[in-house]
Amino acid sequence: MSQTHQLAACPGCEEPLETGDLFCGACGYDLSAVPEPPLDHPTIELASPAAAVPPHVPRPTSPDGPAAAPGAGAEAAQGEQPGQPGRPGQEAYALAAPDPRAAEPDAPDAHTHVARPPAAPAKVCVACRAGRVDGDGYCENCGHAQPRERDHMEQELGGVSAVSDRGLRHHRNEDSFALSSTALPDGSPAVVAIVCDGVSSATRPDEASAAAAATANESLLAALEQGTHPQQAMHDAILAAAEAVNSLAAEPVQALPHEAHRHQNAPACTLVGAVSAGGLLVVGWVGDSRAYWVPDDRTAAPARLTEDDSWAAQMVAARLMSEADAYADERAHAITGWLGADAYDLDPHTASFKPDRSGVVVVCTDGLWNYAEGAEEMARVVPVDAAAQPLRGARVLVGHALDGGGHDNVTVALLPFAVEPQGAAPGRP
Repeated sequence: MSQTHQLAACPGCEEPLETGDLFCGACGYDLSAVPEPPLDHPTIELASPAAAVPPHVPRPTSPDGPAAAPGAGAEAAQGEQPGQPGRPGQEAYALAAPDPRAAEPDAPDAHTHVARPPAAPAKVCVACRAGRVDGDGYCENCGHAQPRERDHMEQELGGVSAVSDRGLRHHRNEDSFALSSTALPDGSPAVVAIVCDGVSSATRPDEASAAAAATANESLLAALEQGTHPQQAMHDAILAAAEAVNSLAAEPVQALPHEAHRHQNAPACTLVGAVSAGGLLVVGWVGDSRAYWVPDDRTAAPARLTEDDSWAAQMVAARLMSEADAYADERAHAITGWLGADAYDLDPHTASFKPDRSGVVVVCTDGLWNYAEGAEEMARVVPVDAAAQPLRGARVLVGHALDGGGHDNVTVALLPFAVEPQGAAPGRP
């Protein structure tokens, strides 16, 4: 073919060329064999034929001897590329495809190599701490099934932390939580903690708790940022969470094989939340998940901030049974209020407090309070530094439930509430 573009120097020996030269006067390089430079560098799919089989470009010959033998002169040939990085006076550029001059065309893998990113480190078994985890989620050493992402969850967000665990008896974690923080219109901070417990006898309880926690959290954030009173914002957030859970019942769902003969009822869950905003502590709930107040000064009395929607609570409220007897009954945990399409008339409970001292709010499911039911019992198991280290405190409380038997999923959020001492100068303790 004829020369259709002009080179400034010979690709073989870099001898300057004259206009119209078809051969190098110094080394005899056939200039007509040099391909025309591309106009640009198009994007090529890794699996495309263009990337796998780039065009062949002949290697230069030299009047002083034959072309380099396969494998012997590859490095030398590569070092004579025009435009390769490191050549003085030449512009460096990235090749759009593997350069065929870097290896012999007939080499078996010369044109099929594609650079791959480094492999991700292999997961190590949480049980034996030695074996690798296979693609099915089992340890190749001890065979232990690895936890799913939702089996154990932790989150730390500024002034609030939460931990959720599947427990030791359940096959999945049906609890969920949501944490967030924002600012009120006056610029003061607001912190939110929502904890939900899926009703195991309902269909898809894990989806119900996740939908309720996320929706209540989003509703609270939007309302607080607009200046809505925290107690009204909590009430509205519970109603919004109920609508989110109700909508799940309308979704067509294919029953799992092991649930083919199980009655499919509406997804359901309980909810408890706490908001610290504007010097107020607001709690809201439906069901038997609870909130506790534990002062930093352990000589002061702790308190339970919620009342269960349950059979046991109704018996105590009607003075038909003592609290000890009611909660010892096998019907104690039968709930009378929940979020779900088959719930009775929804009656969100809210309460507002103005603590006179600093402390921490424990927001939890019955997976925890089953092992620390009374306020005094809960205060004894909450670490004394929980306000300063809420994530560590939440881990300790989950561990307490697991050590007690872990019969249920357990979720706890710790929300520290600070009160400035009366008469103290700003910024001083």
